[in-house]
Amino acid sequence: MARKSSRNRLQMSRYKLDSLLDITKAINANLSPEELLGKYESILRDELNIGKIFILFKEKNRWICLLNAGFPEKMEVTIDPETQLAEIRETKKVSVSDDFGIPCVDIIFPVFNNNKPISYVFIGDIEEEGEGMSPVLKHLHFMQTISNIIIVAIENIKLFQESLRQQSIKKELELAARMQTLLIPDNESLPHNDKIYVSGYYHPHFEIGGDYYDCIRLSHNITGFCIADVSGKGISAALLMSNFQATLRALFTADVNLKSLIRKLNEAVIKNASGEKFITFFVARYNHETREIEYINAAHNAPLLYDTTDGTIQYLIAKCVGIGMLDKMPPIENTVMTITHPSKIFCFTDGLSEIKDDNGKDIGTKPIEKHIANNDTVDKNISALIQELGIPDDNPNLFDDVSILAANLY
Repeated sequence: MARKSSRNRLQMSRYKLDSLLDITKAINANLSPEELLGKYESILRDELNIGKIFILFKEKNRWICLLNAGFPEKMEVTIDPETQLAEIRETKKVSVSDDFGIPCVDIIFPVFNNNKPISYVFIGDIEEEGEGMSPVLKHLHFMQTISNIIIVAIENIKLFQESLRQQSIKKELELAARMQTLLIPDNESLPHNDKIYVSGYYHPHFEIGGDYYDCIRLSHNITGFCIADVSGKGISAALLMSNFQATLRALFTADVNLKSLIRKLNEAVIKNASGEKFITFFVARYNHETREIEYINAAHNAPLLYDTTDGTIQYLIAKCVGIGMLDKMPPIENTVMTITHPSKIFCFTDGLSEIKDDNGKDIGTKPIEKHIANNDTVDKNISALIQELGIPDDNPNLFDDVSILAANLY
């Protein structure tokens, strides 16, 4: 009898060693979490006669059921590991007075990685082997070992998969950012002549943003320019802005009625955004020969018009609602004015004016007024402004996309 018992123990020890070797090979072979759990369940239930196994696993800051073997399939689990299990740092034998929300549990042991709990294993329905020791007590250390190996391996697999997913998303965002940059005209392509001198600056807060500006030669003597800002940030804002840019480019001509342009743009945004987003928009058309400028401000930050001769500053305030705010645009007011002296027009998005100062208040337009009040070209004004404000890298109060489009009107 003693020899038989010794032989059985030896066989079981060899089986455990073989099982650990098999699990290690499976991990090295990059088996999926589902396949690893299948092996784990088979070892515990089929070979060690463990009746019930339930594994809670922390994934992306939430606890999920990683394995339910032997318990009812639709068992409702209301346990909160962060509070109810936080004090369990080592194997716990469950007593009658304990209530963890999972019935028929005899043993709980935690699995840690980097000194943080990543899983809790519940073992239940211990079947007695005659008068001998129960399987869970007999194989407790082995179950702890193999559970740790399996669960840490699964966490590493999931972390690796998440890393790959994040890298893929990052590459897609980088591509989207490059594509979006193509929608923003670079300064070399903007007009630099004795009639109009245009310069811009664009810095998205994230990889891609919801700001947009443009400058289009509509005829030999007419230049159109605009600036826009989608409500919100991120991918959805960038997609809406890309569609808006394409629509604007198709509709904006030298002779289009600007009020009609606004209405058509509003229809397009309502269709594409379903009322969930809107766009603030300033659009202007400048005739180099007549020196007339016609503009509409649709709820956008008022651009500054600076007269370099008399030093006055005029704000081109909004006189209609934003694009996409309402299904049907209310009456739209456009403004036509003649530029009598050489002037500058400075357009910007609220990411600039809403930068916070040291007292936590919006800086507003005072820095803009300071830097345009001279005879320099607007590219020098923009450069001096963003340098003073520490854009983009040296200002901790920068929280939004920043876009600037400015022009000398001679």
